[in-house]
Amino acid sequence: MPSALVDVTSLVMAAFSISCMGSFLVAEFASRQTMLSWSLTRPGFVSTRKVAWLQVRNADLSLDVDPIALLEMKMGEAGHEDAVQLMTSRAVRKHHLAAASFGEANASCLATVGLGNAGRVGESPAASMPAGTINLLAHVDRPLTTAALIEAMSIATEARTAAIIDLDWRLDGRPVTGTGTDCIVVAAPDGEKPEQFAGLHTDIGAAIGRAVYDAVRQGGEVWVAEQAGSESGMEGEALLAVSAD
Repeated sequence: MPSALVDVTSLVMAAFSISCMGSFLVAEFASRQTMLSWSLTRPGFVSTRKVAWLQVRNADLSLDVDPIALLEMKMGEAGHEDAVQLMTSRAVRKHHLAAASFGEANASCLATVGLGNAGRVGESPAASMPAGTINLLAHVDRPLTTAALIEAMSIATEARTAAIIDLDWRLDGRPVTGTGTDCIVVAAPDGEKPEQFAGLHTDIGAAIGRAVYDAVRQGGEVWVAEQAGSESGMEGEALLAVSAD
């Protein structure tokens, strides 16, 4: 069970600061963290202090535009060339934040959630889908070995998928499991005696899983409500949510 005394706001602010200006959402740490992702421009293991989202429109990504070159150019112009870089068509002001604590492990998740190009794992990819994706940063405050960081990535991915399945958003009558352009970043501080395990039966895995599940579920519920509002002629509103048990 999570600690009953978790101060969520303090927990998140102790992990990283958040700024959202114009087309950029930035999570910045006080010190360099080891990060793992499949970012378009900085994939794999990276040591840095920042994760940055760039909001784009469909018109920005016509067939003649190289998305990697566009992302690198925009991030460089904004001074985020050292960040792990993410790109989304979701309005970055509609970001969602959650945190959780199990034992001595504290985790935070910052996510933007859109399901415009949602799909179901293991099925034929759609030839063309609207833009819309899930991008998230999952951070745990315990140093991790390389193997544990990879295991933490699997937990974050599992939590994201569980949250999307629980939304019951359907494509051809079956619940979707994610989108075709999701990207996940997991981060942990450097330090002596790193933790070797981050699976479901560890405090680290439980904290990461809960934080990611809550942030993605909140973001997905807002997106689904917006679709219902669009169908009825109403515009959905943005929400910033912070939660934990």
